[in-house]
Amino acid sequence: MNRTETLARVGSMQQLAFVRSMRQEDGRAAGMRTIEVKNGPLCFTAMADKALDVARLEYRGQNLTFTSKPGLNGRNPFDTHGLEAQRSIMGGLFFTCGFENIGAPWRDPQGREYPMHGRLRTSPAEHVGHDAAWEGDDYVLSVHGEVREAELFGENLLLRRRLSTRLGEPALELVDEVVNEGFRDEPMMLMYHCNIGWPLLAPGAEVVIPSLGAEPRNEDAAADPTPWSGVEEPRPEVPESVYLHTLAADDGSTFAGVVNDGLGLALVVEFSTREFPCFTQWKSMASGDYVVGLEPSNSSVHGRGYHEARGDLHRLPAQSSETKHLRFTVLDDPADIAALRRRRDALCGRP
Repeated sequence: MNRTETLARVGSMQQLAFVRSMRQEDGRAAGMRTIEVKNGPLCFTAMADKALDVARLEYRGQNLTFTSKPGLNGRNPFDTHGLEAQRSIMGGLFFTCGFENIGAPWRDPQGREYPMHGRLRTSPAEHVGHDAAWEGDDYVLSVHGEVREAELFGENLLLRRRLSTRLGEPALELVDEVVNEGFRDEPMMLMYHCNIGWPLLAPGAEVVIPSLGAEPRNEDAAADPTPWSGVEEPRPEVPESVYLHTLAADDGSTFAGVVNDGLGLALVVEFSTREFPCFTQWKSMASGDYVVGLEPSNSSVHGRGYHEARGDLHRLPAQSSETKHLRFTVLDDPADIAALRRRRDALCGRP
């Protein structure tokens, strides 16, 4: 329906869709600012005090994402202390890794420490705003804000983030502009750690990626007898497996997703290999840690030390910027899910 037809049928648009500011009150999340966005079938929660990362995504009341054992939590003493970061990494639809490091903690030869997945995911957003308004016949709901990573005598990097969706559309778009407001070139590693959980992730589900090759990150992944694309029953203490994929793309456009034919649902993240030349898949079939991570990035998950040794650490020049785009889409039509698999096969050159 167009704008006029829709407005004729409701008193307030909040009957169908809304953007609402909230403040959490319980447990580890107490005091954290969040923004809930509902566009009809799609509902997500952005965490204003944690980089405006998205904690949860639901479609028609069905959760599609993974939440780790600590649960929803705000900023806390574990955020940036080496491997202690695992006590605050909560999963969610995505959390943002960077800018000084992604991957495992690293200490440089001068003794400077770079925490696991960086500091950005724990940084509160400023100038946070949100809107719900008609743009022609589209009712657009959006959240925006800025997240700064800065240090006295150090870097001054600004992330300008916008999340948006449209009434009735099973999709969420993210646009991030990273600005170097300093006066020297700065390392700028960036990864989006997207996390798919049960019940979308279940035995028989398939990880659908147009992969031209998957390199195991370590011996545990190399020894995993199951295919990287398969999903099994959870089992106690199964080691995680991490794969570094080489992705096929059409003029840079590519994707990764998880399909559950039993539920008739898929969650897909689309992006450009020009913006994200690296892609990592995290797979944990362990009981209680049951998750698949889809992780587009501009750097290797091997981390800062790896790039320092190679001399190819990604840097953002002084007074310049880069813009990144992600689109998350839920598919619930068998024809669309079949088309997704055909797209994978076509990109990979399969008949």
